[in-house]
Amino acid sequence: MTWLTWRQFRTPIALVGALVAALAVALVVTRPALVDLFRSTGMDTCGSNCANQAKDFLLRSESLAAAPLFLAGAAMVYLIPAIIGIFWGAPMIARELESGTYRLAWSQSITRTRWLTVKLLAGAAAAMLAAGLLSLVVTWFSSPFDTARANRLIPELFGARGIVPIAYAGLAFALGVLIGTVLRRTVPAMALTLLLVVGIQVLMPTLVRGHLITPMHDSAAITAQPGGGGEDFFEEFLMSDDGSMTVVPKLDKPGAWVMSNRAVTADGSTFRGPYDPNSCGREAGGGPKKCEEWVLSQNLHHDAVYQPASRFWPLQWIESGLILAVTALLGLLTFWWVRRRLS
Repeated sequence: MTWLTWRQFRTPIALVGALVAALAVALVVTRPALVDLFRSTGMDTCGSNCANQAKDFLLRSESLAAAPLFLAGAAMVYLIPAIIGIFWGAPMIARELESGTYRLAWSQSITRTRWLTVKLLAGAAAAMLAAGLLSLVVTWFSSPFDTARANRLIPELFGARGIVPIAYAGLAFALGVLIGTVLRRTVPAMALTLLLVVGIQVLMPTLVRGHLITPMHDSAAITAQPGGGGEDFFEEFLMSDDGSMTVVPKLDKPGAWVMSNRAVTADGSTFRGPYDPNSCGREAGGGPKKCEEWVLSQNLHHDAVYQPASRFWPLQWIESGLILAVTALLGLLTFWWVRRRLS
């Protein structure tokens, strides 16, 4: 049974393996130049005060082949679950049901339970292994960029690092198998699997991830004290012709995933002006400094909600556990459908 499963899926497995291997080779070949630049800019010795070194490293790294590969690696890690779900999971049982070959398979000495168990376990193991190897190489390659940017917790990168991609690969495979079993048609199952896998990858960081651990909340008065106002405080300071303005305070939390960051008034609403034309208008004298001083006089508060950088691995483990639990549930539903609905 194991040998038959391998013969049926060796081609798609080989194609995905070749894709992963090609990217891995490209990353391994280009990383030495990236590491040399990392060291030459002083990023490996600057300790906790690396702002200038990081800026220099990121600017000079744009000329390296590693820069586009950094983006390609992250994109591939996100793409792998969809590929696995579409080309491994969806056709695995749907093709058997669509062609009618399942009747022959189930009439032999092997029970449908054993038949399905081997297919699911072998496919899930291969999917998670491929995603795990790719994630390992991409995380290793991207470490200089992640150190300089200090942003691996943001949604765009979090799902392409650590162990989370392994869980998503298993989920995509199990989801594809279940959809193929229910629809009994390969092409519609592939299309629906793609739609759902992409939807999960979008909705998880948008609606769920930030609440797996209760986020931190910072609230403090915006004042003109040293380090607490003016150019040292505002991340964004924009004015519109209609009199409104956008003020975003700086949040000194390196590596944090900032979920919300705003200046609020005494009643808790987001400050949007209107600004005083005598202090901030086009004809006002005193320049930006006078406008900043006017904003600081409005008794505003800094309100920020964020996940600190120290929660990267706790969030990785919690999200992976949640995804794997859903994967197991999908597997059980597939067993139930095959044993009861296809009897």
